[in-house]
Amino acid sequence: MSVEPAAPPAYERDPYATTLQVRVLQRGEQDGAEWVVFDDTILYPEGGGQPADRGCFEGVAVLDVQKVDGVVRHTLAGRLPAASGTLELDWSRRYDHMQQHTAQHLLTAIAADRFGWHTTSFHLGERRCDIELDAPIQELSAARLERLEQEVAAAVRQALAVRARSVAREEFERLPVRTRGLPAGHTGDVRLIEIEGLDLCSCGGTHLRSTAEIEAVVLLDTEPMRGGTRLYWLAGGRVRALLRERERLAAGLRAALGVSEGEALAALGERLARLQAAERRSRWLERQLAEVTAERLAEGAEPFVEAHFEGFGMAFLQGVARALLQSRPDRVALLTGGETGGEAVFVLAAGGDSGADARALGSLLAQALDGRGGGSKELFQGKVASLRGREEAVGRVRSALPGSGPGPGVDARR
Repeated sequence: MSVEPAAPPAYERDPYATTLQVRVLQRGEQDGAEWVVFDDTILYPEGGGQPADRGCFEGVAVLDVQKVDGVVRHTLAGRLPAASGTLELDWSRRYDHMQQHTAQHLLTAIAADRFGWHTTSFHLGERRCDIELDAPIQELSAARLERLEQEVAAAVRQALAVRARSVAREEFERLPVRTRGLPAGHTGDVRLIEIEGLDLCSCGGTHLRSTAEIEAVVLLDTEPMRGGTRLYWLAGGRVRALLRERERLAAGLRAALGVSEGEALAALGERLARLQAAERRSRWLERQLAEVTAERLAEGAEPFVEAHFEGFGMAFLQGVARALLQSRPDRVALLTGGETGGEAVFVLAAGGDSGADARALGSLLAQALDGRGGGSKELFQGKVASLRGREEAVGRVRSALPGSGPGPGVDARR
């Protein structure tokens, strides 16, 4: 059945409306979820860079809104509760989108008219928004971006009226409209959004009544993109949320460092320098410990040695194995380690004179411990969830070495 919803829909007629009485015209199912088409809707379907609205119908959440074959489908979280009833809008989400989208129009117009930077795409994200500009990133200096932000702020303060209207295609062709082109297959009238005295563009999204409602626009960052520049920004309530988040982070940093706000950056730099120096010393000491440990393991006469090092990771085990095989290429070594309560690691090394294949022995060990790994004939390494079966696994590896007897064992905890 062909369905022709009311034109224009309620979300275009009054983007501030939060409830609407509707009737179900169509229903269906896709990917296990039910969708419905109402005779009208206040929920905006995804499009033009603006995400879909959310809401509920008679207490059942609307999870998504999409325009399909010219009609607006509402995906429900459960079964359809009634053939008619109240459709409600998630107003906080909608108003946020209206602030961001209207800010985008303002930002796009001022960037183009006063800086020559034309918008080629727009994306309204969950945390921040972006537009892509046709200017190389070198043109967007810090000073010019500050000027852009100031001029946008001035237009916000002017409380310019924002109006929507539809015009015939013939009139659209004659008007000085800023547009990236109409959707493929578009017929009929064209919807325009006008910011008084500043911008006129084609758009199907939801917008504020005045630039004053944008509250503020903050430019965040830039990155090169397809020969142009992607500019990240926030508007409205998102600016306040960002300020609160940054203040919480700053307060936490001040408390952790025990300094005032003005001293925090210098104190953090000093502590990072000390930490890096400590990490360098730790790595040097670990290398020395690996060499000493390898010497200890090399003292015995048996060709097979095994040891466990609680709290040591893969890098230490590799260092011990390489140092051991360098001095005793006739040895086979099974080394295990890992953080207490965390994932364990192992290294199985076979010297060139040992006659053993570390890859074959390591695969046997990984299988016995229900782990995974990989490597070469000389060195096989891997991870296991637990070392509870270590003793049995060591026995299986030992028995796979022809002629090997009980070998010395080392446990770093003793």
